[in-house]
Parts: sequence; C-alpha cells; structure tokens
Amino acid sequence: MGKPVIYIDGQEGTTGLQIDKRLGSRDDIELLRIREDKRKDLEERRRLINEADLVFLCLPDAAAAEAVSLIENPNTRVIDASTAHRTAPGWVYGFPELYKDPEQTIGTARFVANPGCHATGFLATVAPLIQMRILHPDYPLTCYSLTGYSGGGKKMIAQYEGEEKPEELYAPRTYGTTLKHKHLAEMQKISGLEAPPVFCPIVDDYEKGMATTVMLHNRYLKGQPTARELSLILAAYYAKQPVVRVAPYTQQPQFLASNVLAGSDGLEITVSGHERQSILTARFDNLGKGASGAAVQNMNLMLGFAPTAGLSL
Repeated sequence: MGKPVIYIDGQEGTTGLQIDKRLGSRDDIELLRIREDKRKDLEERRRLINEADLVFLCLPDAAAAEAVSLIENPNTRVIDASTAHRTAPGWVYGFPELYKDPEQTIGTARFVANPGCHATGFLATVAPLIQMRILHPDYPLTCYSLTGYSGGGKKMIAQYEGEEKPEELYAPRTYGTTLKHKHLAEMQKISGLEAPPVFCPIVDDYEKGMATTVMLHNRYLKGQPTARELSLILAAYYAKQPVVRVAPYTQQPQFLASNVLAGSDGLEITVSGHERQSILTARFDNLGKGASGAAVQNMNLMLGFAPTAGLSL
C-alpha cells in the first residue's frame, strides 16, 4: 500500500498553514497542493478532494459544507476544522482524550469534526467530571477564556501586527457579549450539560496561547471534593494520555500565563483553590491543540499512525 494522500482545502488560511507546517516534513504521507491560481477553482478543488485519502477542510462554515458536497470518492475521509459539523449527525467529534477507545471511535470514522479552541479548553476540564458524575449536568457553569490574537485569523492578525495599531488593541478585550458564541453548541452537547455555560471569551495583545478557566463551588459537586482531590481525579483520568497532562496540585503558580504553551501541541490543566472553591484552567496553544495540532492528532488516528506523530509536545 502506498503512502496516504492528503489534501488541505484552504491551505492558505491560518489553520491550513499550521497543518501544512506540521505535515510538510513528514515522509509517511503524500501531500497534494493546489496551484495559487486555482485556489478558488471549484473543479480543481473537486479533483483534489476526490484524489485524496483524507482531506482537511480549513474553510469558513458555508465553504466547508460545500466542500463536503463535492466528495464523490466513497473512500475520501474528512477532518473539518470549521464550526459547520461539530454537532452534526454522522460526524465524530475529534477530541480523542474524551473517548475510552479513540483508535476505534476516531480511527474508524469517515467524517471528523475538529473541536473549536475555546471548546477544547472548556471540555478538557468539564467533560470528564460530568462523565464521572462528579459534576451534575444541570450545574450553572461559567467560563472565561483568554486567547491570543492569532485565533482570529488573518484579518485580526493584521490588525494586531500593523504599524498603526489602535490604542484599544494594547489591552485585553472581552467579546461575544451577546452570549451566543459559536462554540457554545459543542461545549454544551459534547460535555453533556443541560444548558450552555455563561461564556466570556477575551482576546489580548499576544500572538498565541490560551487559558480557559471554569470556576466551581465544591459543595455542589458529588462527594464535595476539595481542589486537591479534583486535581488528583483529573490526573488519573488523563494519566495515559500523551497530549493532555495535569499539573501537580502542589505546584500551583501564583500567576498562570496564558501563552506558556505557545508553540506546543499539548494541553496542561491546573487545578487551584481550596476545600470550598476550585478553578480549573486548561492552557494550550490556540493554533496547536486548539486547532491544527488537534487536526493532525486526529489524522494520525484515522490513518493508523502514532497519535503524536508530527506533533510538538
């Protein structure tokens, strides 16, 4: 059998470029590339999509849905990095660490939806606690998530890195104030919550890195675990996972820098607090485990490679 053939539809976008960077030096795959003058040519895209064993969709939602409609080859498999299919029937949600057997669940899937960056941080802490019935699905959760500007795509990157940057861009900016952020649907469905969390995303003047934090009153959790006990519970849950780790409770830093894992494809959870209250913070690179690194991890599972092949951990 020859090398798997991979095509990135939308390879010039932020996520597509990062996937290409992770795959470009690998000799265990064949990477198809579209000519610059053909990037918007529907028939050329159709040809490449159907020549590929696996296609990454790094496109806006409507374009991603259109790309799926172009598939005629029954053997072509898809990883969609857009929001379009994250809660859609027939699609597997691409967060390997949330499955008992990711090699079976994701590895055998034809259509995989890559998680959103904020959703990744939220689900990393909340989903296991709901799975273990420590956190009840009707808990009224709140979450805030600090991110670097690269998650906003090329337009936002240009604003932050331009020579005439407005003064307001030097400070953290809360957004999504209508409380209808596009990641909320997957945050609720994949976690198993009965209602979406009150979610506050914040973008700041640094390139990449995220810190997504959930705050809990321990008395409303099953067994009323302390912060230390929650740390141990999550550490046990992720004990055999190479991409996600839990920092020892004894090493709680005074400050949690949101860019500490910039350039990494890993994710680290820190549990802080005391007997009565806890904060659970997931830190990772919004372009790594929050996007392109996660997509490559899913590709590895789907094609039978080592899960961490091509990743920086």
